[in-house]
Amino acid sequence: MTIQLRSVDVPDFGIPLDQPAIPAATFEARCRSAYERAGCGWVVVYADREHFANIAFMSGFEPRFEEALLLLGPKDRRILVVGNENLSYAPVAGLPGLEVVLSQSLSLMAQDRTQKPSLAAVLRDCGLGAGQTIGLVGWKYFEAEEWDDPVPGFFVPAFLVAVLTRIAGDAAAIRDVTPVLMHPGTGLRAVVDADQIASYEWAAARASAALWRIVRGVREGDSELEAASRMGYAGEALNCHMMLASSDASAPVIGLRGPTARILRRGDGVSSAVSYWGGLSSRAGLIADRDDAFLETAKAYFEGLIAWYETADISVPGGAIFDRVVETLAKGNLRSALNPGHLTGHDEWVHSPVRPNSTDTIASGMPFQVDIIPVPMPDGWSLNCEDAVTFANEDLRNDLRTRHPQVFERIEARRAFVRDRIGVEIRDSILPMSSTPLCLPPFWLDSDKLLVRG
Repeated sequence: MTIQLRSVDVPDFGIPLDQPAIPAATFEARCRSAYERAGCGWVVVYADREHFANIAFMSGFEPRFEEALLLLGPKDRRILVVGNENLSYAPVAGLPGLEVVLSQSLSLMAQDRTQKPSLAAVLRDCGLGAGQTIGLVGWKYFEAEEWDDPVPGFFVPAFLVAVLTRIAGDAAAIRDVTPVLMHPGTGLRAVVDADQIASYEWAAARASAALWRIVRGVREGDSELEAASRMGYAGEALNCHMMLASSDASAPVIGLRGPTARILRRGDGVSSAVSYWGGLSSRAGLIADRDDAFLETAKAYFEGLIAWYETADISVPGGAIFDRVVETLAKGNLRSALNPGHLTGHDEWVHSPVRPNSTDTIASGMPFQVDIIPVPMPDGWSLNCEDAVTFANEDLRNDLRTRHPQVFERIEARRAFVRDRIGVEIRDSILPMSSTPLCLPPFWLDSDKLLVRG
């Protein structure tokens, strides 16, 4: 395989303005399916400002400032339990038939608690009681090798487990049903429909365009804050903090860091990422226009990216993708710091079928981050090219074309660009969601030059 550095004009694929809405019937179907799969008398979905993805996926609501609970009960009962501030915000939810109740224990400190001070009392009034089984959805769940206690562990605050146990009268009645939503093969959030794909494409397109404005606009002598300001943030919902970090050869580039007043100098390594609900975009390289040693490493990394796209497909086991990427990167003395690819959504990382020896297979409808972070990197070097894709079989692609023709046109235009200008054939089953698909400029002071195959 030959990898070259070549001047490439990245087309304007269009930046969507209106975000496609999720139909009310979809939220309703998700809740009904989750309740049936959980097999409990009640399902309680926990959320707070950071851990909002499950409740947002189920209802269209995500809490501001406070915690919140979504209760799913018999006869299609759907109840949103909120604190003082979210009581007026709850109407943003798209879930039909939703009851909204106040529990002031979920409010911030010093706010009024004279009306509904007891969470346990509120939940009992909703219908939860002794002798019932209660399925609890946290923000993640323990795998078997992590937890050997006969009583389940839950990724929710201890107060909620204590309250539910007291209501049910038996700790064994509280069950962890988080995998119903988050399992990498069977979870409801692992596979999405055409409407959700269109909504996530809106986010991925806008996030990647914002990041590209940073990469293309960077100048020697910028502060990190100045460079980051070029993203043109318009208020899109973030699923993780914005990142921009740099360093010279005296220290590593800490990619998760936010921008500071540090001045960008020629030869520095730099990394940046922007992520909205449905798609993160990240690039890393050098503040330079040429560095032969770095270029050779970047080429080896780019071969790893190509290996991902050539291997990943519907019905392919995640372990096979993992092995192919690991083998390819190893030729350049690199490895992937984390899983080379994972499910994404309202939160940036949901789970991943791409693991060592994983038999979980890629399914149509899976929203993915092509997330290959190469290590080791010398101090002052950084390298990354991460974007969102979605897997879709012919039926799902046809549904997307029918329901969201402009989204489908952008995706097809991106595929043609990657094939014709980057030299990589992307399968029809892989939908590139980013406005800069497989665009890797190693040198940010000459960002018109991208790595290409050919």
